[in-house]
Amino acid sequence: MSGGQDTDVSRLVQAAAERDPALRQRLADAGLEAASVTEAGALTAVRVQSKDEMVAARAHVLGGETPRRVFQSPGPIYEAQPAGEDPWRWREALEAAGLTPGDIVLNCFGYHLSPAGAMFDEGVIAAGGTVLPAGIGNQQLQVQAIRDLGIRGYVGLPSYLKALLDLHAADGGTAESLPLEWALVTAEPLPDSLRRELESWGVRVRMAYGTAEAGLIAYEDGTGPGLATATGLTVEVCDIADGTPLDAGPGEVVVTILRESAPLIRFGTGDLSAWVPGGGADGSGGPDGSGGRRLAGVLGRTGQAVKVRGMFLHPAQVRAAAAQIPGIDGLRFVLDRADHRDTAVAEVVVTPGADEAAVVAAAAEHIRSALRFRAEVRPVAHVDPDEPIDDRRSWD
Repeated sequence: MSGGQDTDVSRLVQAAAERDPALRQRLADAGLEAASVTEAGALTAVRVQSKDEMVAARAHVLGGETPRRVFQSPGPIYEAQPAGEDPWRWREALEAAGLTPGDIVLNCFGYHLSPAGAMFDEGVIAAGGTVLPAGIGNQQLQVQAIRDLGIRGYVGLPSYLKALLDLHAADGGTAESLPLEWALVTAEPLPDSLRRELESWGVRVRMAYGTAEAGLIAYEDGTGPGLATATGLTVEVCDIADGTPLDAGPGEVVVTILRESAPLIRFGTGDLSAWVPGGGADGSGGPDGSGGRRLAGVLGRTGQAVKVRGMFLHPAQVRAAAAQIPGIDGLRFVLDRADHRDTAVAEVVVTPGADEAAVVAAAAEHIRSALRFRAEVRPVAHVDPDEPIDDRRSWD
């Protein structure tokens, strides 16, 4: 276990259990009473909670609070922003990446329904920076803003940063004429080859890891291998089968955040990782002397979901899309990588007699609006219904 939380554990666990019947049951199943839990370590006996279970347990959230923001993810699933300044705690990673008070930061995460854009806005502002809410798209205008405003910092996908740098180069820009000095990237892998390419522009690139529910979990801090676990939460790497914390080998990342608003108690992220060998996995502290463990990064997913350009795609979503798009008898996504960017082809089996062009256009629009990424739609004669996602990507 890593992270540690200096807080009134017993009071917060009791308050969470009073609001959440599912947590009361999980505590009871572990033979625990909320009042008896005086340290976060005691919660390791509690069964890991999946994303679906967490969403069901929070069905009441919007009924008793007035949150600053409410978000919608595919499902649809509605979640409220936790209370407080920088509630997702990204400030820590931003400052480690290079943010200093007065910096203008280009935020290239989405602001449409999902929390990513707001997460980083909160962290940048808490650290004394100024946000340019760029979102996704209008890349030429974003490159112009970097130059016009002398923007020092970037947050977003690493592949999106590459696209901006490519535009800067195509317009005659050089490393010397680029104000950017640092970038915090997340939500997709960062291969060594892509990191080298980005840093050849003189931009210091740091990787971070987090989720919509937990916010920041771990981040590169430049003091050792892997990702340092963040403060303000407890991080475990657990056996997928029974939730037992592991000291070696890959397992599911499980987090606990004890807070007044939207607490998480042994929440299973669905991400696979491992403790970096020699980086404090036995609790003795990492090479930087911080006393924290260091994660090896995201090594995969425990389930069938994959990420496409930062957005999750699950086989169930593919099957739902196939049922909702008129004129198709089958749908499969073929995922690959080209020039460090995800490519997505949606193979569709057009219903005999349907207007193929109209079906292709309808499928492209549904994928863009419902799944939140763009895909080339390609008619085919047949798709395997048992293989809705063919992921051919390599991260070399």
